[in-house]
This record gives sequence, structure tokens and C-alpha cells, in this order.
Amino acid sequence: MSDAEVIPISSASRSSTAKGMPRPQPRVRCRATTSSGRPCRNYAVTASGYCRTHADNEGQRQAHPSRNTERAPDPSDDDEAMGLEQFFRHRLAGDYPVDDFGYDRQLSREILLPLAGLLYHRYFRVRTLGVERVPANGAALIVANHSGSVPLDAVMMQYGLATEHPSKRIVRCVAANLAFRTPFIGPLARKSGNAVAIEEDTFELLRRGELVGVFPEGYKGVGKGWRERYRLQRFGRGGFMETALRAGVPIIPVAIVGAEEAYPMIANAKWLARAFGFPYFPITPTFPLLGPLGAMPLPSKWIIEFGEPIDLSTYPKDAAEDAMLVFDLADRVRDTIQQMLFENLSKRGSAFF
Repeated sequence: MSDAEVIPISSASRSSTAKGMPRPQPRVRCRATTSSGRPCRNYAVTASGYCRTHADNEGQRQAHPSRNTERAPDPSDDDEAMGLEQFFRHRLAGDYPVDDFGYDRQLSREILLPLAGLLYHRYFRVRTLGVERVPANGAALIVANHSGSVPLDAVMMQYGLATEHPSKRIVRCVAANLAFRTPFIGPLARKSGNAVAIEEDTFELLRRGELVGVFPEGYKGVGKGWRERYRLQRFGRGGFMETALRAGVPIIPVAIVGAEEAYPMIANAKWLARAFGFPYFPITPTFPLLGPLGAMPLPSKWIIEFGEPIDLSTYPKDAAEDAMLVFDLADRVRDTIQQMLFENLSKRGSAFF
């Protein structure tokens, strides 16, 4: 989009402390490593350069070289297992990294993902298939269908990979600029790792080895009516395919079943959409009839399937310049996702029970 807000990528530093918070003074961290091979995170060190626990272990090791002094893994050694007390201590001190796209890893891992987990496990009862098909490392483009009036499908897909993939991978979804201009939602989208859907930012994330999630249907997908449920809309001009070809990364097709029933859109109040500057204004069986209560999604059953990676490495570097090839490849991806949707609809059975 021409009016997209681009966050400049600083060549000096790829991370910063929270805005407005004082940068902490350099501190000395324990020289030891944990039994899992990670550096010890304790900053309360003794004159020996070790924290109290490791100082004791080091003294025992020197006195008795043959004695095994390894301790059990400590959850506090792992960023993903940080306790709430430690989390809030980092918040108050401003001692937490935020990358140049606004991604706050600690906040996402410790607060936002667990909240999404309540919907994922308890409410939508999501069943995730094929998660092992996503590469354990390196860049890839995740291409998924989009539906449900409210884009919860992106959140559920992100949670599934962040918790069920062996490497706990984070998906950096790209979205239209409107999502980041929305109060409250916009800042959370940034802190969760999402970025504006412009080619430069998408390419940069792929260059860094990230998983990038795209929804080629855009607003046509989330804003389609009930009669068109699970019928993929056009994938535009295939911009995602151009980016994948230029970056030389594989494409992972993803089919998401369940979002259509969570917010069944029975009508579109176009005049309200124009008044508020929205691409559509959904009318569902409960919204706006029940007011704010009607904004709650219905407890539909979900299936999210990750398909086989589509290798693009055999295409020449200038393949992205061939408009017909790009359109043909994008259409093949669309057909693959459509067939996956039909298969998973039959697997799921009832939408709610």
C-alpha cells in the first residue's frame, strides 16, 4: 500500500529498549552456563564472577574434579519459562528488547500467547495437523486462507506453531495498514510480531530467516458472506509469489477451518462501513443485536492444517518478472489450499459438537 507506515530499519542496532524508559547500565552476568547449555541469566555475581549457586558448584568442582556437580535445569534459565515476577521486573527496569518492527518477544511469550491459548484449547478446541512440515529453521512463506469477519485465524495459526512446533517457531504475519491504525489492536499487533504488508518489510523478515504469514485474500476473505464460506476469493495479482521467488524461500500452504462459523457474516452494512472507514461492517446473528456481547465469537471447532512445502528453488532468479508464471504459481497454491479446506471440512464433521 502506498500509504503504509514503514518502520525504518536501523543499521546501527536491531533492538531497542522500551520507548521512554531509561536504558539500563551495563551489568555483569554470571560466567557459568546451565546444564542445558544456555548462559546463566543471574546478574547477582560474587567476586569470582559466578552467581552464588554456580560459585558453590565451581568451588566443589575444583576441590573434587571427578564429582559431577551438574544441577537440574532451572526454568528461569529459559526465556520461554520466565516467571511473572521476573517478567515484571524486566518491564519496570525497561530491560527488554523490542526489534525494529515493534516485536516484543517477552510480552508475546509471557502474556499474549497464553491468552490466545485459552481460545485455542478451551473454546475453539483447535486440532493442528502437519505442524512438522514447517521447517525447523530458516525462512518460509506461510500462505493461508482468511475468513471469519474478525481475523482470529491468524492468531490461532500463530499460537499453534509457537506451542506445538518442535522449534516453537514464531510467525510474523503481515497485514494491511488499517490493522495497525486501529486503537489497542494496532499496538498489540506490532508487539506480537506482525508487520505492514509491504514488499520491503516482508522481504526483510524473510532475509532474517523468519517465518512470514500472508493471507492473499485480504479483506475479501474476512469480509465475505455466509453463502461464500470456505470458497477462496481471488489471490490478487500474486504479490506473495513474487516475494517468495525473489527471496528463494519455500511456500507452506495452510488451510484453516472453523473461523467461518465463529463469526458467521449474514450481511454487510456498507453504509456503516463507509461511515467508519472500514472495508466492511459485519452483521452476524448476535452482532450488533446483542451489543458488545454479540462481539463474542461462537465456539466452533477448528482444524488448522499445514501442507507440504512448495519448493521454488528450481526457478531462475528472474522468475518473479514473469507475470504469467507468477499468476499460474499463485493459482496452484490457491487450488491446493481449497482442496485442503474441503478435505478438513469432511474430517471435522459438526461445526460445534
